[in-house]
Amino acid sequence: MQDKTYNVLVLCTGNSARSILGEVLFNALGKGKFNAYSAGSKPAGRVNPFALEWLQQQGHSIAELRSKSWDEFAAPGAPQFDFIFTVCDNAAGETCPIWPGKPATAHWGIPDPAAAEGDDEAKRAAFKKAAEQLARRIQLFMSLPIEKLDKLALKQKLVEIGQIQD
Repeated sequence: MQDKTYNVLVLCTGNSARSILGEVLFNALGKGKFNAYSAGSKPAGRVNPFALEWLQQQGHSIAELRSKSWDEFAAPGAPQFDFIFTVCDNAAGETCPIWPGKPATAHWGIPDPAAAEGDDEAKRAAFKKAAEQLARRIQLFMSLPIEKLDKLALKQKLVEIGQIQD
């Protein structure tokens, strides 16, 4: 019997940094168990170059990455999501579209690496830290016995993961 593949949407306002990192990390770490996507409420229109640089350095493909609106995923024919994570405080507070299938949701706030000040090395360090925080939370999530948890227990676990201080 084949295990279920879960669809995940990672949301942020601009869809240029954190949510892009989350999309790639979910797909890479999930090894086929997760199909991840990312979007923003007000997409920046481009992926942050420091995000692209970090992803390339880690050996991830960046060819298909783009900043996109969450409206794309609320349209007919879009994937139905099992999980939706907000990774920035702005997106967590916004009124989201109504997602079909009532996916489990949680806020996993990560400081915005695109807002880092200083020279390029300081900015690279901020992106590395954000990616490491996301990877840790994603790995904890992936270690959960998702199929065995009821909706309430699963929601509590997702909230707890989002509160972890890295």
